Order: sequence, then structure tokens, then C-alpha cells
Amino acid sequence: MSKRIYTFLIVLFGMIFAVSSYLVYDNLRQSKKSKDLYDGLVEQVRQEEQSAAQTPEPEEKTMLPEYAALYEKNENLVGWIRVPDTRIDYPVLQTPDSPNYYLRRGFDNEYALCGCPYAQENCDINAPSDNIIVYGHNMKDGSMFSDLMQLESREFWETHKTLTFDTLTERQEYEIIAVFKTVVSDNEAGTFPYYRFVNAADEREFDSYIARCRELALYDTQVSAEYGDHLLTLSTCEYSRENGRLVLVAKRMEENAK
Repeated sequence: MSKRIYTFLIVLFGMIFAVSSYLVYDNLRQSKKSKDLYDGLVEQVRQEEQSAAQTPEPEEKTMLPEYAALYEKNENLVGWIRVPDTRIDYPVLQTPDSPNYYLRRGFDNEYALCGCPYAQENCDINAPSDNIIVYGHNMKDGSMFSDLMQLESREFWETHKTLTFDTLTERQEYEIIAVFKTVVSDNEAGTFPYYRFVNAADEREFDSYIARCRELALYDTQVSAEYGDHLLTLSTCEYSRENGRLVLVAKRMEENAK
């Protein structure tokens, strides 16, 4: 090997190492920045919740006090998602006129690799739609919707059968109907386009959607839903297959809504 080629290879490998090191550093920096941002939001919401618990609830529907300050910071806020005993404890945003806006943006609207959980643009949070669909990344650092993977286990579900999704005006609890895996593909033959179900045309369409969710479920929860129930769907990437998704479908427990 000539000295010139040897020198070229040394320089090339040095450049590759430098670029790789920077990318690793930048990912770690982005991860810490996002963690600090959302940890701060969680702390703020918890403090407001504690204060609100000591005051009587208003008779008229108004914005929940724990979300008022956050809404002032970002009017795209539509709710808050929380799964007990996981790191899923985040604001949920929505931009009807700009789908996927928060795919790579944080709550502060700045670039963020992990993005922020967001509701599908054609879902009506307040009406509400028959099905509210919320997306979140499956990040390697365990943030966003990564902990949905714990619900692949029936054992974990046995002690975690409910989750909460608050709107800005109502505290809501949901019961898990099904957790399943599917694939998102341009050629949808043989796949389940769960993201297309927002409002049922009739009872038959609603029942068909629930039946398909339960058919694909990783385990039987013995929980179903009937026409008129309100659903919540959480979706994240699942890496056992190309374009794989892990999906959780739950129904609103009306008697617990406030």
C-alpha cells in the first residue's frame, strides 16, 4: 500500500469517526433537551393538580387548571396522556391544518428528534370523534411511546388495564380493549388500516372495527365496546417488521369522566 493511499484511508476513517461521534453526541444532547422539557411540564402539571384538588370543581365546563398555563404557552395543546407505571406522561398536541407537524417538533415548537405525542388531524377531541388516534415515537432512550411495548405482555396488562387521556376540560379514564401489531403499507391488502377509523358510519362499521381489533389482539382482555362508546387509539413504531406498528385501543369509562 502506497503512502498516499495509506494517508487517504487514515483521513477517511478519521472523518467517519468524527461524524459518527458528532451524531452520537447530538442524539444524546437532543434526548437530554427533550427529557428536561417534558420533565418540567410534568412537574408543572402535578403542582397545578395538587392545587386544584383543594378547590371545588366549577359547575360549568371550563379549562382544567393544570392545563391552563401550558395552553398559554402552546395553543395546539389538546390534552394529556398518561399510562401508569410507565414513562408515558405527556402533553398531546394537534394541528388539523398541518398533519404530522409534531413528528419532529417538541412542545416548544423547536426541532426535536423525539417529537411530541399528537392527535390525528381529522379527530375531534371535543365532540368527540368515535375514535381519537394519538401517535408517538418509539425512541431508543425509552421516551415518548416506547413503554407501550410493555403492554405486549399479558402479565403487565393484568395490573395495568386502564390509562388516562385528559382533554383540556375533562379528566378521562380508558379501559384497554386490545393491543395488537400490524403493518402500515401503501399496498394495504392483508393489513389493517386502523388509522382510517375515526367516526363510524353506523353500528355495523363500529362493531366490525372492534371485532378486527380483538381478532388481532396479542391476548384476550375480555373487554369489548358497543356503538356509542368513545375510543382512544395509541400508535407507535414496532421494529419486528418493516413499517410495523404496535397499537393500543381502549374505550372511555364514562362513569369516571369528570
